Amino acid sequence: MEKTSAPDDWLDINRANWDSRVPVHTASDFYDIPGFVAGDEALRGFELAEVGDVTGKSLLHLQCHIGLDTLSWSRHGATVTGLDFSAPAVEVATDLAARIGADTARFLVSDVYEAGETLDGQTFDIVYTGLGALCWLPDIDAWARTAAALVAPGGFLYLAEFHPFGDTLGDDGRTVEYDYFHRGATVWDDASTYTDGEIDTAATKTVEWQHGIGEVLSALVTEGLRVEFLHEHDFTLFPRFPVLERNRGYRFPAGQARVPLMYSIRASRPA
Repeated sequence: MEKTSAPDDWLDINRANWDSRVPVHTASDFYDIPGFVAGDEALRGFELAEVGDVTGKSLLHLQCHIGLDTLSWSRHGATVTGLDFSAPAVEVATDLAARIGADTARFLVSDVYEAGETLDGQTFDIVYTGLGALCWLPDIDAWARTAAALVAPGGFLYLAEFHPFGDTLGDDGRTVEYDYFHRGATVWDDASTYTDGEIDTAATKTVEWQHGIGEVLSALVTEGLRVEFLHEHDFTLFPRFPVLERNRGYRFPAGQARVPLMYSIRASRPA
């Protein structure tokens, strides 16, 4: 890990890394594509509850990766569009849509900052972005400007994300070791990924950024969205720290002080 200024080719570095992750993730137990095709739910319970009924609504998923969350919203009745900067990921997502009969789902290759141009001014009832997305973006204000412009009047943006406070904890999951307010780029060189398996060793570098809760909220409000709620969650999706116990997700054990590990925001555009 190296904290530094972002290299000029950060986008190409990250795209190459995510392109390499696609075959690993597609084959992984973590994503369990056979289970998904058979009908397993990919979305988290709190997302379904907080977004609500999507029947008949248009939904855009920014940074959709291989499309499991996107297609889950399709199964719940939305007309979905998934957008991702990795062409191999979009190919997998498009194939999955055909396999499960999601005839109205579409997937497009685009950097998130160029989503407005890619979608040619189209707006959506729901703009959704899921876990592990914002850390790949250097400019949260530009992200909010892009995302907010895609929300139709009367619609809303929904964000579910890993909580940045979790990024301050050391490997023990108990000690604050990292600066919450660090805003420079962090460059990693690691062949592992969060699923089982390792990526192509030619594309092991990534460039990431940390964004505080206040920055995300302020960016959305500045773009004219009305924040309906910010919820913080005391669990996460994987055993990020060895101290976490599996209990409807991964949580701190009873008796240990807890910190938030995920958060969710819903912000609407007035009709």
